[in-house]
This record gives sequence, structure tokens and C-alpha cells, in this order.
Amino acid sequence: MMNLTLKHLPAYFTLSVLILASCKKEASIDTEGTFYPDKVFIQEIHEAFPIPGDAAANDVRSITVDKGSDIWIATGAGVFRKKKHETKWVHIITGEDNGPAFAVAADSSGTVWLGNWNGLFSYKNDILEKTTGPLGPISAICSTADGLYALGPNGFWLRRGKDFEKTKNTLSKSVRDVISDGTHGLWVATDVGLYHWTENETKHYYKTDALISGYAKGLAFDKSGKLWVGGLGGVTIRDSEKKEKELKTEDGIPSIYVNAVRLAPDSSMWVGTQTGVVRYLPDGSHSLRFSRRWLMDDQVNDIVFDTEGTAWIATPKGVSAIRKMKMTLSQKNDFFFDVLMKRHIRAPWIAGQAHLKIPGDTTSWEPEDDDNDGEYTGNYLAMESFRYAATKNPEAKENAKKAFGFLRLLQQVTGTDGFFARTIIPADWKQMHDGNRTYTEREKADELVKEPRNKPVEVRWHQSKDGKWLWKGDTSSDEMCGHMFGYYFYYTLVADNEEKKIIATHVGNILDHLLKNNLNLVDVDGTHTRWSVWSPDKLNRDPEWLPDRNQNSMEMLAFLKLAYHMTSNEKYEKEYVRLIKNEHYLENMAEVTKQNPAWLIYFDVVLQAYLYPILIKCEKDPVRLKFYKDHLEEWFTKRTADHNPLINFIYNYSLDKKSELGNSVDFLIDTPLDLIDWPIDHRKREDIKVVRTPVLEDEQVDQLQPASLRMTVRWDKNPWTLAGGNPQVEREPVFWLLPYWMGRYLGMITK
Repeated sequence: MMNLTLKHLPAYFTLSVLILASCKKEASIDTEGTFYPDKVFIQEIHEAFPIPGDAAANDVRSITVDKGSDIWIATGAGVFRKKKHETKWVHIITGEDNGPAFAVAADSSGTVWLGNWNGLFSYKNDILEKTTGPLGPISAICSTADGLYALGPNGFWLRRGKDFEKTKNTLSKSVRDVISDGTHGLWVATDVGLYHWTENETKHYYKTDALISGYAKGLAFDKSGKLWVGGLGGVTIRDSEKKEKELKTEDGIPSIYVNAVRLAPDSSMWVGTQTGVVRYLPDGSHSLRFSRRWLMDDQVNDIVFDTEGTAWIATPKGVSAIRKMKMTLSQKNDFFFDVLMKRHIRAPWIAGQAHLKIPGDTTSWEPEDDDNDGEYTGNYLAMESFRYAATKNPEAKENAKKAFGFLRLLQQVTGTDGFFARTIIPADWKQMHDGNRTYTEREKADELVKEPRNKPVEVRWHQSKDGKWLWKGDTSSDEMCGHMFGYYFYYTLVADNEEKKIIATHVGNILDHLLKNNLNLVDVDGTHTRWSVWSPDKLNRDPEWLPDRNQNSMEMLAFLKLAYHMTSNEKYEKEYVRLIKNEHYLENMAEVTKQNPAWLIYFDVVLQAYLYPILIKCEKDPVRLKFYKDHLEEWFTKRTADHNPLINFIYNYSLDKKSELGNSVDFLIDTPLDLIDWPIDHRKREDIKVVRTPVLEDEQVDQLQPASLRMTVRWDKNPWTLAGGNPQVEREPVFWLLPYWMGRYLGMITK
């Protein structure tokens, strides 16, 4: 499985670099919010530690860390230890004593205490001993200044010297957690409430004026000495005598089932639930960690912290470590770029996702094709263009040239006058997405009723004339938008005069193909592809194309404007003006911001964003230029809530502004280093609501989730999505690198 530790990071991420980075002077966004001086932030990473064996071995009930930072766990299959710098788990109690264990605890002398099914064991200096006195099962252990307490259904024992003495008490047998009160007593959480025990007196709290509910499972003191009691319903915060506050689902608790509460070294309180762990800072803010990206299982049974501040989390499917490392955006760029080059650039220079033959295991990666390889490589082309413009790094220029070469090859490989493919794969590949197939007449009829615009393409893959490649047809409009987006920035920021001529000729060939085919992209079968339709006959006069009228009008205006900008050929400008005057394409475009909710998909939002730089930077007519700028302003007011850094920086580039920097940087900082598309399902959370806005067709969350709690990003995906993910996919990090380098180029992010 993917374990992001320091040893897995590139060589430039040495521990010494991180230590030096932590000494950098803190900086912040200036008072105008127009630039972000790069500074050190805390990057969290998740490391998975499954235990060899069956499900019982991975059913971790209790966890502790000893003086040497070794990790100890009590599981359904016994007690295991993992040494600090190792990944191997060692079974500690073997033979006839082996069996389910329930509690582990370390004391100040270096002894580790093991609560087993048949009693209490001690481990010190590699010697394991079974104690006399405590009867198993032992379900809770607490080391205090007065001695060691061991509790279970069969009694309550105290060890003051070397021997254990059974204590008389009236406690419930269902002990779930126990902590010292800091003097000479204990707080004990049980299924029938909270106890405060001393040798002289026992107090029992179970009514709703004392606790959210009578079911208590986790206990911890916060930095101010308040007692946090986790259990059914949430968390009760108490002083020594009374309830002061409650934390429920409306306060960020993702599940009413709270299993554990612990104070972290940074003074945050970690609350482990059935749906992840939520952390509360003293300032009142909170953050959640859940899903396989962060935890082996969402059910958190126990939490402990080592001396480095790493959180070790016990779950029913193994142990998770959430580590902290210091990083800057520049260093994060280096990390992502390294991953991009290693696993996400395939011949002849395609930027795309990686397939993981073993889900979640990046060592099992292999390249794979994608319908949108052209669009995503267009994003990569734009990224390298901004990187070159910001740094003048010759590597960025060479990479951009290679990416353009692939996009150009997509047209050349078809052997047509201007039609281009979705993607290509080597001719000897045996597996590809969406292979060739045949359709029966019944299947065609069925699909035609569902979607009258459906085009049943039986031959999607074609062999190139040189026999080297298989190319995929039925190219979509989103591919065209992604290509043009990349071409514009490559032409504007990178290309020299000779390269500009090559780009202009290539774009001109594509537009000539559209002009010859009534503004549609026509495949080798002689008919337009399913989605690449821009003709006024379809958009303005065919009711089935009404949902695409506004956006596709905007797209065609941008394509023609870019071709004219690059070639100075009047035929493109003439057609551009004709569509505006005779076919009302500007009026159509004006309605983009008022799209019918039945026809709005988030993918279209990003395609629209691709077009604004072209329309605004290439337009010379002041009236039309004002229209485009005003249109972008109106459009952007509907998108600010997305906190999408790509959209934010496109807006700033197009209008020469410096806006929305804070949420853009927040995204760049919060994005996990883990690029596996782990399934994330917000439906299991109780602290958010399921809604149908801003996109009617999708189930979404009512609160935009931070980058760390989303599926791995591609900007054509709705950031408000409720659930999804595929652990056999690792996404390419261009989604992060492109806005980062746009921010660097615009001077809004400094190195």
C-alpha cells in the first residue's frame, strides 16, 4: 500500500532540509491580499500499518507508545509490537496465553502493560511476565503516581509496590476507559455513565444534566484541565463537578458514536468516532480526517501520540499513522513534479493518470489511456508554459514543446485534413478503455430513445498508417477546449517566432476543417462526433441541441478568435463576426451565466474557464472586449464559492487582477501528497447535509470540503461531490501544478 514517509520522498526532502525550513521567518499574505510569500506550513501524511494475519489481527482495540517510541497494540488476535523505525509487527504473547487482548499501556519506568483475555502481563527489557492478582479479561489500564490500575469485568486492582491488591468498589463492569484525575482518584467511563473514584468515595454521573448520554467510552483532559467525555451522542466537556459544554454533530462531530478522546502535543483535542477523527483546536476551529486516504478504517478505537507528534490510530483494519512534516509550496511543487515525471508522462509525452494493478499500491502502477488525454495534456502544456514564463527554465520549455508535439500528433495520426484524435496508444497494447464493439439494431433503438443525439460508434480505435499507434476517434468538444487552452499559453508564453508559425498552422488546420464541415468536427466516418457540434443549424435550430447552445456558441467564438489571433487570416475573423451578427452567438453566450439547472454540469464550468483568456486577451474590438470582461465578472460571482484555484487564477490573468488568493493558497497547502483516488463517501457523516446545488443532477455536500477531504482532483470534477473514488487510479498532479505556476507567473505566489 502507499506509505508516504520521508524515505519515499525525493532526495531534496531530507530531514535536515525540513529542520532548516522550520527556522525560516514566518510570513503571511500582505494586507491587500495580493501576494503570498512562500513559507513553511505543516503537511500531514498518512502511513498505513496493516498487521499480518486475519481480520482479528487487524482489529486493533488499544494502542500505546513506550519510552523508546515503539508502538504496542492490543488486537483480537493478541498483542503486537512495532519498533520505531520498522514496519514489521511482532507477536508478543504466544503459546497457550495467546488470545484476544483489550488494553496496552506504558508507564514511566519503561514497562509496558498488556491487558489480555486471561490476565495482565508486563513487558520490560525483553522479558514478558504474567502478573499475579488481576483476573482476565483486563479491559483498561491506567498508570498514575499512586501506582498502576488494572480494570476489567472481574474486578479492579491497584499495584502500589510489586503486588496487586483488589480494590472494593461499586463501579460498573463495563469499563471502556480510565484516566487519573491528577490527584489520587480516577475518572472511569462505562456503559452506564461516568464515575469519579477515590479510595474514600465514588461518584456516579449518568443523567443528562451531567452527560450527553449515559454511554461513555473515551476520556481526556484538555490543556485547560477540562474533562472531555466521549460517548453516544458526542462529547461532554466538564469541570470537576458539572457539565459546561457539549459537542455534537452540529459542532463538527461526524458521528454520534464517539469512541476515543485524546489531547495532542499541539493542544488540539482528537475525537475518534465511527466516521473518522475530528480535531479541535483551542481557537475553536476543527478539522476532520476520514476515508482510506487518512485511516485504515473510519472507525477510530484509540489514539496515542509519540514524541514527534505523530498520531497513531487504532482501527478495526489496522493501524494508521498521521505524521506532520514541514514543507513550502516550492518543495511541494518539487514533490509533485517528481511524481508527475515518474508515473504520469507516457510516450510520446502524454500527461495522464496511472492505473494501479493492486488498489492503493503505487508500486503496481502502469500507464493507461483516457478519453480526455488531450484535454489533460493541454492543461499540462499550459502548466509548463507558465513554469517557463516564471523561471525561464529550459526544461520547462522543452517539456512544453514535447506536449505540443503530442497534441499536434493527435491530428497528424488521423491522416485527415484537420480532424484530431482523443488519444493514442502503442499499437501492441492489448488493453484500452472503451474498445471497438458492435451494436445490434435493438441496442441502437434502445439508446436512440434514451438519447436522440446518441452516436453508436463501433470503431473507436484505428491504426495509424505507419502502424505504430492506435488512435481513438469520436473526439469531444471538451478536448477541443483543452487543446486551445494549452495552445494559447504555449503560443503566448513560450514559443519563438518559428514555433509560433507551427502552432498557428496547426490551429488553422483544425479551424479550416470546422469551416469546411459547417463548424462541426467530422470523424473519418463522415459524420460529426457525438459532442463536437458548433454549427448554428444545430445550436440555433435543432431543439435537441438547446442545452448546448450557450456554451458551444462561446466555444466557437473562442476557437475562431484564437485562429485569427495566431494566423491573421481574415477568414476566421469574418466567420467570427458573421456568427455574432447573423447567428446571435454573443447573445447565446450571454446566457451561459443563466444556464438552466437541468443542463448544468460542472465539467462545463471548467471548459468555460478555458475560453476566457482567449476571448479577452485576443479581442481588439472595445465593445466586444467589454462584453467579454463583463461576462467573466458575472460568471465569476457564481464560482467564487468553489474556491477553485485554477478558476481564480484564470480570472486574475484574464482581467489583470489579484483576487481570491487566500482560498487558492489554502487549496494548495491542504492538498494531500497522496494522489490515489481513494473512495470518499460523505453520506456516512452526520455533520453535513446532502443537497442538489449548485448542480442539480449531482448529489453534493452543503459545505465545500477542503482539498484533504475530497476525491483526488481533476478540475472537470465537481468539488462539491458527495461520494466516489477509485483506488486503482492515481491522478496526475497537474491539477495542483497548473494553478501553482499560474500564481507564480502572476506574482501572487513568490518563491
